[in-house]
Amino acid sequence: MAELLSDDEVRASLPKRWERDGDEIVRTYEFDDYLEGIAFVMHVGEVAEEEFHHPEIRVGYEEVEVRLTSHEEGGITEQDIRLANLFDAEY
Repeated sequence: MAELLSDDEVRASLPKRWERDGDEIVRTYEFDDYLEGIAFVMHVGEVAEEEFHHPEIRVGYEEVEVRLTSHEEGGITEQDIRLANLFDAEY
């Protein structure tokens, strides 16, 4: 079981363009078209499956919102920060 990060730890480790929203971290990625966003969703899904930690994803026409939290722990853990960085690695 992962440990929750403190508010200071979240603030210090939050990747660029990610924001905290309560017990989640969130980022909205923007794309030139819908299918580019769908390709990104596939990338996120593959990474999430490899890491066995799954985000909430909302798909819009030219944007994809990704939300991460560790449900079992009740907040944000290092695993959420790690996944955010992995999602950003190619985008």
